[in-house]
Formats: sequence, C-alpha cells, structure tokens
Amino acid sequence: MRKIVFFAITLLISVNQQVIHSQSINDSSTLSLLFLGDIMGHDSQIAAAYNPNNKTYNYSSSFQYVAPIISSADITFANLEVTLDCKPFKGYPSFSSPKELAINMKECGIDVTVTANNHSCDRGRKGIDRTIAILDSLDFYRTGTFIDSADKNNNHPLLIEKKGFRIALLNYTYGTNGIPVPKGRIVNLIEKKQIEIDILKAKNLNPDIVIAFMHWGLEYQTSPNKSQIELADILHKKGVQLVIGSHPHVLQPMEYDTIQNQATIYSLGNFISAQRTAPRDGAAMVKIELTKDTTKTLISKVNYILTYVHYPIINKKRDFIVVPVADVENGLISNNNGWGRLWDFSKEARAILSRNISVTELIPVTKH
Repeated sequence: MRKIVFFAITLLISVNQQVIHSQSINDSSTLSLLFLGDIMGHDSQIAAAYNPNNKTYNYSSSFQYVAPIISSADITFANLEVTLDCKPFKGYPSFSSPKELAINMKECGIDVTVTANNHSCDRGRKGIDRTIAILDSLDFYRTGTFIDSADKNNNHPLLIEKKGFRIALLNYTYGTNGIPVPKGRIVNLIEKKQIEIDILKAKNLNPDIVIAFMHWGLEYQTSPNKSQIELADILHKKGVQLVIGSHPHVLQPMEYDTIQNQATIYSLGNFISAQRTAPRDGAAMVKIELTKDTTKTLISKVNYILTYVHYPIINKKRDFIVVPVADVENGLISNNNGWGRLWDFSKEARAILSRNISVTELIPVTKH
C-alpha cells in the first residue's frame, strides 16, 4: 500500500512540475545541445518551396546538407521567426509560411522552437493559434507564445528531460513591432522583474541547467549593445547558465566563462532567410556539451559551426540551401553553379567571431 501511495505522489509531483515530452533516463553523463538562429520565411523562400504542378510546398532541400549535424545533437533548438499556416503566405513585413516549413524542420531533426519574437503577432490571434497548433501536432517542444494562461503554465518554463538531464528553457522578446498582443493570447516580453520571477520558478523545477533564449539587440549590428550586455549579466547572476540571442540577423561574439560555468551567445545570425546583404546571409550553429557527475552539471564544451545560405538557380528556379561552410571549403559539397558570396561571408564571420572568449570553431564530420 505504501508503495502505491508513494507512486501516486511521485506522479502528481511530476505533473505539477510541467514535465512534457519526457524521455527515459539512462546512465549517460553527457548531453549535446545545438542552437540555430533565425528561421525566416521571405517571399522568395515561399516561392522556392512551391511546386506549381501539385500546388504543394516543400522545404526539405533547404536543410539537406545540415540535417546530419542537426539530427546528431541530442536536442536542437531554433528561433522560429514566422507564423504558420495563415494565408496569404507572405514574407516581410507580416510573416506567415506554409505548415510544410515546420514539417521539414521536424524531419531534419529540430526538436525545440522558441516563438517569442517581434513577428509573433504578425497575423494576430489566428497567427499565434495556428502556429501553436501546428507545432503541437508535430510534437515540437515550444515556448514563448501561448494561447492562454493554462498553456503558459504548461510550457513556461519549458522543462525538457533527456538522457537523465533536466533542461529549463525561458524565451522572451523585446517587443512585437508595435502590434498589440491579441486579447487572451500571451507573448513573453522582456520585463526584468517578471524574468526574475520566472528564473526562480525555473530553478524550483530542479533543472541541471537554465537556458534563456532572448530576442534582443539591434538589427544588423555585429556587436552586442549595452542593453544586451547588462541583461545577460543579470540573467547569469540570477542563475541562468546559458544565454542564447537572436534578432540582429547577423553574428555577434560568443563568451564562455569556464570559471562561472556560464556562456553567452549574443546573436546566432540568420539560419535561413532571403536576406542577402553582408553579413546577413549566414549564421553559426552553436554546439554545447553538458557533462554531469554526482554533484554538479558543467558546460564542458562550447563550439560554433559556420553556415551559409546558398541560393543557386536550379531548373530555372531560385532555391535557398543552408550549407556548412567548412564542408564547402573542404570540398565535401560540390556545386556547378559556384558558391558566390560564401567565401567572403566566411572571412567576415570569422572576423566577427575572432572576438569570442573561449568559443572556437568546430569542423563537422558530415557525409553527403
């Protein structure tokens, strides 16, 4: 009888702690996390994905060369900076992409989407609702925007369990381009007092690490501004070990403090978009390795992998394809159309990231 009561209490505690999509625990002591930058959906990307013969969309070619890297990580996170499935499908300034974008994201190995960004409210209530419905139907972990307070309670902080690790994820945006959040819907905004409350709530879930994915900073600036630096410092002091940034659409430096067991990635850049002006046409995937023993969890490795959005014309049609820069440099991917600006992007990106602190480039071992 005592065993039955104990099991029931344990189950109730698990539910109250909002553990969703939990994975079985094994004896592994390391966990790999991969973070991707902005996933955009400009008009030309939508056109590239469209097949006029059967009137369907397919984005799989966009991810074909990075899928092996994405799927090799234990958990992959991405900033989804569009709404989904709200016709007409359009890019800037009011983004909405077909649901196939999310389907192909899932197929290539992306596990977690953060949705609090300045385009969260582009299509009003329907945009928030449809985006969440599609992400849930595909079994994504997701946080940042919510259909109501109950949804927020279940997904914020987002607690992910895998391989014996507990990850608590928070996500916020500086704003929504002046568009009011629809009544009843919730978008997490950067409000310092509320964030402090949320960090305490996250820590009460007994995670191995707390991560804050922040939509912040100034667009197209390759250095973090004063606000980013100050907010990152506050987050770390309050107990966030890993801060990940998006919104500038370009790379910004990365810092790994091995003494304090903390890392800050100020901006990952555009993972995929149609923005072509230098240096907006590429990004970095950041790979984090966590190591856990009986007493503590450490951020044991922080590395980046440069990626470039190639846009060749294939069969008289423009496409947008994310390629690992090192794979091109090492001749692992061939292309008869040439690589255009990739060579200049690689120099620009490495110049920006030369200001990194203890974060070095990782050359992936991939097969194509």
